[in-house]
Amino acid sequence: MVQESAQRDEASPQLLNAVERAMAEMRRGVPVLVYEEDQGCALIQAAETASDQALDHMKALAGGNEPSLVLTARRAAAIGIDEAKSMIHGREATGDVIGFDLAQMPVEQISCLVDPLHDPAGRNLIHEELLSIPLPEKVARNAVQLVKLASLLPSVLFADLSSLSLDGPGLEAFARKHDLLFVSASEIARYRAASAYALKRVATARVPLEIAEKVTVVAFRPTGGGVEHMALLVGDPKPGEPVLARLHSECFTGDLLGSLRCDCGDQLRGAIAAMDQAGAGVLLYLSQEGRGIGLMNKLRAYELQDRGSDTMEANELVGFDPDERIYIPAAEILRQLGFDAVRLMTNNPDKVAELKQWGVNVVERVEHFFPSNGHNEFYLKTKVERFGHMI
Repeated sequence: MVQESAQRDEASPQLLNAVERAMAEMRRGVPVLVYEEDQGCALIQAAETASDQALDHMKALAGGNEPSLVLTARRAAAIGIDEAKSMIHGREATGDVIGFDLAQMPVEQISCLVDPLHDPAGRNLIHEELLSIPLPEKVARNAVQLVKLASLLPSVLFADLSSLSLDGPGLEAFARKHDLLFVSASEIARYRAASAYALKRVATARVPLEIAEKVTVVAFRPTGGGVEHMALLVGDPKPGEPVLARLHSECFTGDLLGSLRCDCGDQLRGAIAAMDQAGAGVLLYLSQEGRGIGLMNKLRAYELQDRGSDTMEANELVGFDPDERIYIPAAEILRQLGFDAVRLMTNNPDKVAELKQWGVNVVERVEHFFPSNGHNEFYLKTKVERFGHMI
């Protein structure tokens, strides 16, 4: 589970806007400038959008210096980099990244380093002598965080511009000249917590369901846009009293398609039904697909699972930590709805600890388990043995 600063961060709309725009540029395959005062500046681009033209463009902007490749320690360890293996400590989120000299490496080989599924000719083009290089740590770490926020593969092309000595006015002039967006590493680091604390109620509607006729859906969105979350109020939950609650991370395949690979659909509908039977409950539907790695990356991880990896290993092979979710949005939504104590429906001890960390009193953990359907035995076993779920 990714840890964030415990300090409440009610950031300015400018911070949220800067990071949102930079995320959009990453998804478009357009480079942006990431800087930090007294720590340097770099031109970055999502590595999965790499092309010969992109590398040439970045090299030209960097004064002829070749861009490097920055990977997460998880991904670097997966391709056999011993230095990266020593940086990882169990399940705990590290956020560590490592940079490599590309030495005019062809784009095809870069793609193989970045994406565990990208080897169309079956040649396993992993460079055995990758040379790690020093990086401005905060800039590099948050450059990778930016592509994570954009739900892209967690790796970037990285052109260090420190030699250009770009200060505030100089940075702005450079950005204007080359039509580039710029964002600070600190803004990226603060974005998720700040976005959670900027959540506002934007819509409330009665939505009768087949399994629970008295349901009200409350939608939340950060001021200025961003990731949206929903709360389902089932029956008549009373603010100020410990409420039966579930934190449910969205699962397109399980919730909507009825996938048998996981137990998400069963847990979603089962929780709503249990709350209806109890007369009251609150289900938070959180936009954190695939334990926070996004739908596209979850599907990549599924393909790796089909090749023999378990859920945890697959996420790590793609380059993510086993669980990238945060629960500040959940705590903030509960607070705005008037609930400071819950009876939490979960088998995951991390959810209990996270809610407590963010100020919600978990007075009881309510077991929430469904039997295997014949397809998800390995998935449920991994939850118990690797993630510590109490099933």
